[in-house]
Amino acid sequence: MKKALAIDVGGTKIYNTIINNSGEILCDIEKHPTPKTFAEIKSLFREIVKKYEPEVDVIAFSTCGAVNNSNTGILGSTGNIAKEYPTMDFSSLSAKKVFVENDANCAAWAEHVIGASKGFADSVMITLGTGVGGGIIVDNKLMKGKNGAAGEMHFKMRMDKHRKCTCGAYDCFEIYASGTGLRITAEEISGDKNITTYDVIGGKQKGDELMTKIFNRWQEDIMLGLVGLANIFDPSVIVLSGSLAEFVDTDYLTVSVNSQIVTTPTVVKKAEAGNYSGMIGAALLALGGV
Repeated sequence: MKKALAIDVGGTKIYNTIINNSGEILCDIEKHPTPKTFAEIKSLFREIVKKYEPEVDVIAFSTCGAVNNSNTGILGSTGNIAKEYPTMDFSSLSAKKVFVENDANCAAWAEHVIGASKGFADSVMITLGTGVGGGIIVDNKLMKGKNGAAGEMHFKMRMDKHRKCTCGAYDCFEIYASGTGLRITAEEISGDKNITTYDVIGGKQKGDELMTKIFNRWQEDIMLGLVGLANIFDPSVIVLSGSLAEFVDTDYLTVSVNSQIVTTPTVVKKAEAGNYSGMIGAALLALGGV
């Protein structure tokens, strides 16, 4: 049984554990605050690798940022981590093979191998968090694009420059379907600049009419984005993951999406690979686990 040291790199937290080629987590998950400087991040990586390198066959990174097609490094700025991070020489961190992949792609692969899209050759995974991530599987292969940057959820939802997105453009899917999008929708409908996503979710669960209206508008924006993705990729399944996915109505989304698409029917499901799907997917990709 082969094993990988899996390291998940985000803007606020870094996790690591050991995972085998069946996707099983073999030891406790370690959690570290993401250091502020590039030098500190690199030092933390070296510390983690040194501790576990003798026990594993490969080092597998699931990371924020687009990753090149050789799975060796970051393509450009990630915006939520030290600005020098894209210059990281991952291969220098270990004498063993070091594999790097985008975190959303890793999570999509985990769902494809052991989760909600297992058994389907074609799927789209959307991560609903502070932002929106995406991973696309076509014919049982991770779709990367010509340089590795495919799957970014920054397509237009409207054309009147209503909301500026984190990418610098206006009215992308992310700025409507994300947690940030939910908060902005709540502000626009309620007129309350202090309203939070917790207010909306909690109020909706209690049957509050205004909070339910806000939530439904946000869910409608998600649905419209999924219609576009289904029309482009014709997936058998669309998987929703992330902290906000647990609150959406996948039955409603399945019916609504299928009522509007011009491609063949799809189904919307919630992710099943768990909170550490990024690390699991990175390990499976690095080890070739199926």
